[in-house]
Amino acid sequence: MSSAADTAPAAPRAKRDRTHFLYIAVIIAVALGIAVGFAAPDFAQQLKPLGTGFVNLIKMMITPVIFCTIVTGVGSIRSAAKVGKLGGLALTYFIGMSFVALAIGLVVGNVLHPGAGMHLSEAAKQAGHTQAATASEGLVDFALSIIPTTFVSAFTGGVVLQTLLVALLVGFAVQAMGSSGEPILRGIGHIQKLVFRVLTMIMWAAPVGAFGAIAAVVGETGVDALKALGTIMLAFYITCVLFVGLVLGPMLWFVAKVNLLKLLRYLGREFLLILSTSSSDTALPRLIAKMEHLGVSRPVVGITVPTGYSFNLDGTMIYLTMASLFIADALGQPLHLGEQITLLLFMMVASKGAAGVSGAGLATLAGALQSHRPALVDGVGLIVGIDRFMSEARALTNFAGNAVATVLIGSWTKEIDKARVALVLDGHLPFDETTLLDGADGHGGPGMPGPREEGEKELAKA
Repeated sequence: MSSAADTAPAAPRAKRDRTHFLYIAVIIAVALGIAVGFAAPDFAQQLKPLGTGFVNLIKMMITPVIFCTIVTGVGSIRSAAKVGKLGGLALTYFIGMSFVALAIGLVVGNVLHPGAGMHLSEAAKQAGHTQAATASEGLVDFALSIIPTTFVSAFTGGVVLQTLLVALLVGFAVQAMGSSGEPILRGIGHIQKLVFRVLTMIMWAAPVGAFGAIAAVVGETGVDALKALGTIMLAFYITCVLFVGLVLGPMLWFVAKVNLLKLLRYLGREFLLILSTSSSDTALPRLIAKMEHLGVSRPVVGITVPTGYSFNLDGTMIYLTMASLFIADALGQPLHLGEQITLLLFMMVASKGAAGVSGAGLATLAGALQSHRPALVDGVGLIVGIDRFMSEARALTNFAGNAVATVLIGSWTKEIDKARVALVLDGHLPFDETTLLDGADGHGGPGMPGPREEGEKELAKA
């Protein structure tokens, strides 16, 4: 009997072998990219289109993934009030965690004072003003940008929140149609399978994209900038790790009884993808698929993940806090506590919608300083050289925060299959890398079709 139990999970693991080699190739490509960046920096910078092209291919799939996931999730719920309650809970959590991240960044920045002793060149001053010119206009413009010009432009504009708005409207319309809307849900479900299959094909270009992206970053940055600004980089990375480990980890355990390390290991390939491209957008479709496979219901995943990508930016909050204090110290114009708080509250609002875009955090920083302390804009040029490396830490932290948020909100709303979560994180129900789906009927989760029966069998064996 034990031999039968041992052989049961063997088949799925063998099925993962091809994609396993794919991510080994990504690691090798990253190492080669770093080597080429140091050895031939001029040539390495010319490889940037390889990374940009791969990221654009992934972004091309984000809109259909979000649309299909939200419409099928919301359309299958019989009560519109339930969707509103779910969205309100998610936004409340996101705002609360943003304040926590800001507070942690304030404490670390005020204790370490990493900007002391830095010197500012004329070239760096100009770089700061260039970034300020690309910053967003403000809260009103952000709110209006959520509304697409046309129904179709929501699918072509590349703005996640526009897609989210249209998908919610369509989902509510299908929900109101009752049984007559079920054929529409089935049709969108088939489109979703096609979309994930195309995404799987695109992923095979990941090694090429990773090689080009990393080579260009290293070639542009160079060793000197890394050495000179190592203090702020190291402090920022350590702060992000502490936030994930000491804030998100305990919350995840006390609320959902889920081990943070197991969840991060489950999302290991997504973290590698983000690390090699410096964009959390590349992992958004896979996060949706993996959270549903984990056992969180489709409505929770469909609303929490896309919304979190614009509103749950823990890494960006920490970055804006520490970078502001770094620049103020470097220019010899330290901010008083009151100035720090008002500046960072403005940044929290201005940063929404900046997730996944490499360099967006830098533009938000420059724009906020331009509005509140113009004299500090010159200092943005101090960190332009290493922003790409800090962008990776921002994206990784934002991604981890959204994964944890999805599990937490699923637990609070009782829209998570705890037994399935345990099976998935222990490796008994491997994620299907070939389709990104859980079989013919869709993803798992409470009340959703999928392989829950298979999970119950595995649980009985365990």
